Amino acid sequence: MIPGGKGNRKYLQNCALCLDAPCDKVCPKALEPARKIRSIWFENENGAAVRLPQENVCAACEAPCESACLMGGEVPIRKVMQFLAEQVKPELGQAVADDEAILQTELCGIPLENPFLLASSVVGSNYDMCARAFEAGWAGVSFKTICAFPIREASPRFSAIYSADGSMMGFKNIEQLSDHSVAENMAIFRQLKKNYPQKFILASIMGRNDEEWTELSRQCQENGADALELNFSCPNMMEEGLGSDIGQVPALVERFTAAARRGASIPILAKLTPNVARMSPAAEAALNGGADGLSAINTIKSLMAVNPDTYVSSPDVHGRSAVGGYSGNAVKPIALRFVAELAQNPKLRGLHLSGMGGVESWRDALEFMLLGAGSIQVTTAVMQYGYRIIEDLKSGLAYYLHEKGFRQVHDVVGLGLDSVSDTTDTLERGTIVYPKFNRKTCIGCGRCVISCMDGGHQAIFLNEGRRPILNAKKCVGCHLCVLVCPTESICSSGKRISQDKGLPSEA
Repeated sequence: MIPGGKGNRKYLQNCALCLDAPCDKVCPKALEPARKIRSIWFENENGAAVRLPQENVCAACEAPCESACLMGGEVPIRKVMQFLAEQVKPELGQAVADDEAILQTELCGIPLENPFLLASSVVGSNYDMCARAFEAGWAGVSFKTICAFPIREASPRFSAIYSADGSMMGFKNIEQLSDHSVAENMAIFRQLKKNYPQKFILASIMGRNDEEWTELSRQCQENGADALELNFSCPNMMEEGLGSDIGQVPALVERFTAAARRGASIPILAKLTPNVARMSPAAEAALNGGADGLSAINTIKSLMAVNPDTYVSSPDVHGRSAVGGYSGNAVKPIALRFVAELAQNPKLRGLHLSGMGGVESWRDALEFMLLGAGSIQVTTAVMQYGYRIIEDLKSGLAYYLHEKGFRQVHDVVGLGLDSVSDTTDTLERGTIVYPKFNRKTCIGCGRCVISCMDGGHQAIFLNEGRRPILNAKKCVGCHLCVLVCPTESICSSGKRISQDKGLPSEA
């Protein structure tokens, strides 16, 4: 059995997520197994299963898809398809997941066909890229930051750390801004607006002084931008006093937001840096300067992968490296924390929040929305998997909304904020929630015992049949065992028991 959630990736880690996958081409029933696998990878099992025929046609198939697999048949394609047909499809609560009208929303009053935008970066840096993204289904783009000064990039400029399934968990870049001239970028805006009038163009800009902020704002508005995003957060600038250097000084944020406002009447979003203890001071300054919304977060200053032979961190540029911006799924908890902070600040009520930082799946996007984000921006996942991820972002979110009975995507925005506190002082501390063991699926590996003994409270041991036994008198309900179990055979019991009562000595 292949369980649900992002844990599915460990069953599919041999899949290369191919372009024009051979398995699709040889499927006798044209079931698009590659797309189904990709949907599972991005936590959209329902969206994959809903497109299958009622009959399980894979059961008697000779699986030419596995023979055609470029990974030498190491991907259990037939097993995956049967899992969808036999376990997911019968449990579906609705027949279709393709009704995208429910995803329609707005950004500062401007309609969006869905909440998903490309974040300002290389993924939206020329006409061709934006056009292909629009054709794929993205609602808009925050175009790579436009500036009036020359940009020269280092090579190489990317680095990454990987998870056990081979995907990039954390990503570092030392890339800067658009290397096109202002005139070239304005021509791109005009062409995009001519050919894709319904798509949203968020023009990211960065100036060196008041005059440049004002002039860039004016030109972007005149050439078709729907809104502006002020880059107060890039950590990679060659010149001092730009990017995150501005975002860390609220007075400068207010000053340059006001300068941009003098050049344009369209909505303005301030893109804020996470390289601060709290983001609210800069956000409030942006509001005072005339901002209509906020974008968070940009990348986090980082170093990674120090070579044990050369002693140089990655990326290695002729024997030198530098602090760069960290992104990817690993930064999502930090991004969520800042988005929640902004959404809970009463002084910022009414401002649009555009959330980003580690979004790969529709579930990731939903978490940002539940904590206050009205739109979602994505970069690193697109760099790794391509514009095609929009299919599962939209399908997965639409299915969820229909299944839960929401009428529009905006209905979920902020629903999780009441559960969030800045400190742990508000948490209930009088009860324990004990773990619950499924001994039928447990394989007796003892990982829970190891973690509890060496990182917990010595409350679990294996019996003679290599099955876990809980000593409730020692268990404090930390749930470390739940997190480390490789077969997901431990879960929360869901029952809160007074610490004064406890369970029997063994459970």
